[in-house]
Amino acid sequence: MTRPPPAVIDTNVVVAGLLTAEAGSPPAQILDAMLAGRIPFLLSDALLAEYHEVLSRPRIRERHGLSDEEIDRLLTALATVAMIRHPASQTGAPDPDDDHLWSLVLDTPGSWLVTGDMALVGSPPAAVRVLLPREFVEALAAASER
Repeated sequence: MTRPPPAVIDTNVVVAGLLTAEAGSPPAQILDAMLAGRIPFLLSDALLAEYHEVLSRPRIRERHGLSDEEIDRLLTALATVAMIRHPASQTGAPDPDDDHLWSLVLDTPGSWLVTGDMALVGSPPAAVRVLLPREFVEALAAASER
């Protein structure tokens, strides 16, 4: 089995993995693999804060039904198995609110960005592989066959 490069998992993938009713969906598979430590993934203070902020939004919270304590436990579990980085600030993302993703993915050469955000998919930083969740799950499956 070939281990895939570390990945930056965008907030939209984590949230979709938590909200989906379909356990076999790519976002759910990714979130499960993250929590189980089966995939190498990068996390920064900024990305962890964004996970927390989005999961705490009233409309999102209404859908997932987690308490503050449960959100904290989930994020602690993710941080425990993540590769924590403190990247230098970079700019250039299609949306400046996503510059922290660029900073993190550019901090570790060869890392992948996994997102459902089509603006990010369509305008990747130079030499960075950006994958949709389905493509990432397929790449993981192919790596495990090697």
